[in-house]
Amino acid sequence: MYELINARGRSWYVDCPARMGLYQLDKSRVCLIDSGTGKDAAKKVEKILKEKGWSLACIVNTHSHADHIGGNQRLQQSTGCRVFAAGAEAAVTRQPILEPTLLYGGYPPGELRHKFLMAAESRALDISDPDFPEALTPIHLPGHSLNMIGIRTPDDVLYIADSLCSQATLQKYRLCYLYDPGAHFKTLDALEKMEAALFVPSHAPVCEDIRDMVRANRDSLQEILRDILGLLEVPRGFEELLAEVFSLYGLAMTYEQHALVGSTLRSCLAWLWDEGKAEGYLENNRLVFRRT
Repeated sequence: MYELINARGRSWYVDCPARMGLYQLDKSRVCLIDSGTGKDAAKKVEKILKEKGWSLACIVNTHSHADHIGGNQRLQQSTGCRVFAAGAEAAVTRQPILEPTLLYGGYPPGELRHKFLMAAESRALDISDPDFPEALTPIHLPGHSLNMIGIRTPDDVLYIADSLCSQATLQKYRLCYLYDPGAHFKTLDALEKMEAALFVPSHAPVCEDIRDMVRANRDSLQEILRDILGLLEVPRGFEELLAEVFSLYGLAMTYEQHALVGSTLRSCLAWLWDEGKAEGYLENNRLVFRRT
């Protein structure tokens, strides 16, 4: 765990639960792509940097979920490095309470204010800042989060963040977190056409060809949307529908899963509503959903 692996040329990755990327800007300075979950991940990065004799020039966050920005604060404090993120992701990185707030739909209870859903804050600049590393090319990959990006290096290594889940993860969790299903479908279409010498996802195997994985992710989301529509043959309120989804997929309800799966379900309902496949209506002071 936390093994540094050379991907190609100056491009590396740290094999860990939320895989981190690393690019050598020159002989001594490196850019980290994501920083893992909390101080422990940061300490692992510091150890790697010391062993290799590298200094950390900057961190590029693909998106602002806590398992990707959790090491920012410690690394920024210990090295003075800059942090870059795209659009709203930079805002959440500066104010990480926004992540559990977005999931919960209001001020989140203590059960959701922990390092796995709320990182320590760090100072983040937008990727449009002139100090963003010229060698790195941001690739917009929205859907999983607000403004998620991937990073392509001059070695033709493409770090694609959480845009794809492994087939094992899809089978185990079924509803992997999504902010915007419509944007995710477009990202999958774009990924299917992309070429790279090596693709480095955060939560799936590193590989040279991602097309099978793209199709598996698309098929999984389409099946989930069909299942939701099937449940909406009977009009249901949100909490009732959420319970049915948990039962259908054999998921275990926790506070975190209620927030993550619940937020994803709301996003799926919004997409189905916008597509005219389902609708919400008010009845007895309740918002009820049904298939159209």
